[in-house]
Amino acid sequence: MNPAPEVNTPRKPRILVAPLDWGLGHATRCIPVIYELLKHKCEVWLAAEGAQEVLLKQEFPELRFLHLPGYRVKYSRSRSAMIWSMITQTSRIVKAVRMENEWLKKTLSEYVFDAVISDNRYGLHHSSVPCIFMTHQLTIKSPLGKWSERLLQKENYQYINRFTECWIPDLPGTDNLAGVLSHPSKMPDIPARYIGLLSRFENKEIHEINGHILVVLSGPEPQRSILEEKIIKEIAHYGGTATIVRGLPAFANIIPSTNHIRFYNHLPTEELNIEMSKAGYVISRSGYSTVMDLIKLQKKSILIPTPGQTEQEYLGKYLVQKKMAVCIDQKDFSLNTAIRQAREFSYQLSFPGNDYLLSTAVQQLIASLR
Repeated sequence: MNPAPEVNTPRKPRILVAPLDWGLGHATRCIPVIYELLKHKCEVWLAAEGAQEVLLKQEFPELRFLHLPGYRVKYSRSRSAMIWSMITQTSRIVKAVRMENEWLKKTLSEYVFDAVISDNRYGLHHSSVPCIFMTHQLTIKSPLGKWSERLLQKENYQYINRFTECWIPDLPGTDNLAGVLSHPSKMPDIPARYIGLLSRFENKEIHEINGHILVVLSGPEPQRSILEEKIIKEIAHYGGTATIVRGLPAFANIIPSTNHIRFYNHLPTEELNIEMSKAGYVISRSGYSTVMDLIKLQKKSILIPTPGQTEQEYLGKYLVQKKMAVCIDQKDFSLNTAIRQAREFSYQLSFPGNDYLLSTAVQQLIASLR
């Protein structure tokens, strides 16, 4: 008997996904993208370092991981110092972008990726494979006024236009979540598409606990610790229950919990999903990834922008105008006042379903590789 002929099984598309290292939000919003790629039978590899690497390895322990140094931007303790700090670090960021482009050239020759998805990493482009740049910041807000925003956008687009396509985590049209950040008057020259709101969470049938607060700390130091210290002092006198997630996935030291206040350095996606579902109010930074999670679960939130991060300051004000969140400056934050404002606020949290936008983008990317 002749042996059965060999069947050549087509190789799965091999996709590299790499988030920026400015806070955990870039990594968390990559999670639904990674799941969508896996759903469509892709071989997904990840690249990052530090807290982003820890978080993604916890979420996807079975995936291959490459070490990719981040931009390692340093932040300041005050808003005014933050602006000057970012200006002085520009040359270092440019150097990091060049280095990650060299890293990609070597990596592509060694591992033969079919496509790259870069969340705000400007150096991950190459002419030989489709390279997707994912961002919600097509307008970069500046404290120096409109003229500086135009210059920043021109510089931003010079980098973005080196990619094959731009994916924007938001909805098209006026009913959107990021305002002018994701809906500028001028778009990049490369094809750009809105891929919907990216959240790693799912709506669960979990009843809210009356008076329960979830505090989600995140973002760069030293501002993360400054807000943490303020929250701990305030919440010690709170009459209800609270859960505080410190946003430190790679940190070993813990803060002891009490009967009413639970502390966690980090919670995996499923557990944080449950904690957010239980909370009557969520206190967090106004980072865009966190905002997308809040809107997905339709949670009432109190947002505290990171001082000096103009994007978060803009988002906070924009979401107040749209009746989606209460927003309070860090220097003015008082827990009792914040809770009172939230109780009096008329939240409007509904958003249309938009999961099909990401699915369509992934399907078309895969089709282009065949």
